[in-house]
Amino acid sequence: MKHTSSHQVNNSSQYHIPVLYNETLTALQIKPNGVYVDCTFGGGGHSKGILEQLNNDGRLFAFDQDADAQKNIPNDNRIFFVPNNFRYIQKFLRLHKVQQVDGVLADLGVSSHQFDEGSRGFSTRFDGPLDMRMNTSITTTAANILQTFSEQQLHKMFEQYGEVTNAKTLAKHIVQNRKTHQLQTIEHFKMLIHSVVKGNPNKYLAQVFQALRIEVNDEIGALKEMLLQLNDVIKSGGRAAIITFHSLEDRVVKNFFRSGSFNNELPDNPFATGTKEKFWKQVASKPITANEEELKLNKRSRSAKLRVAEKN
Repeated sequence: MKHTSSHQVNNSSQYHIPVLYNETLTALQIKPNGVYVDCTFGGGGHSKGILEQLNNDGRLFAFDQDADAQKNIPNDNRIFFVPNNFRYIQKFLRLHKVQQVDGVLADLGVSSHQFDEGSRGFSTRFDGPLDMRMNTSITTTAANILQTFSEQQLHKMFEQYGEVTNAKTLAKHIVQNRKTHQLQTIEHFKMLIHSVVKGNPNKYLAQVFQALRIEVNDEIGALKEMLLQLNDVIKSGGRAAIITFHSLEDRVVKNFFRSGSFNNELPDNPFATGTKEKFWKQVASKPITANEEELKLNKRSRSAKLRVAEKN
């Protein structure tokens, strides 16, 4: 899960170039003997940068549910690779007898490698199965969702996760036509929805595919679960650096750093009873974005936003 910058990463540079590389490593304020977590190992770019700043006492835990990412693990006894979703961060740290860490990084989204592998079904550019699973051991695919979700469920998914302009029309069209159309491949799906595509076809399809991918992998649910655990996992004075690629993820991260939770039981008004525990101090009021050099080198960095917060 990741995106891209000018820093080159050994053999994995073809797999994925890390976005906002220098900004993220600077934001983490890495201690040479610290313990860090890379929630989204991918091509290993950010992890490599962290390892370069650790001494022999430092440790790095790297999570990635995508089996392909394991090919990029460096031969380094300071890194512990966890082939699981980052929503289980606390469980696996405790299995390694680690209660708290100095910093956590998460670079959300889909890696360049996953976009470029037609067989994974993430890309609108290649034909392939309508799959989109980050973790191939789960059973639900994009094809399953398109064939079984109700019109209302599809409408909500496309509207919330893809911000698709005509989400309601698209959902109705799929439900009306899915029984008479094959829905196993990318091309099948593109042919099915061709008549309802609005505006720029590439942008429209990217939004539709994004919505499907988020639903298949429960990305928002996993993100919220991981963030909530950071209240306990990160030491006082430690930092969390989260890179998002669309407004829904960014809102989730921004709201979490503001309140340390996702419930609104104690609204921000002078008559509210009770007090909120303030877990986080935002390092910058606005998210960090790519500079001009990175924007030229990597078009995917355009939508990247890095939010950084320090644990109180």
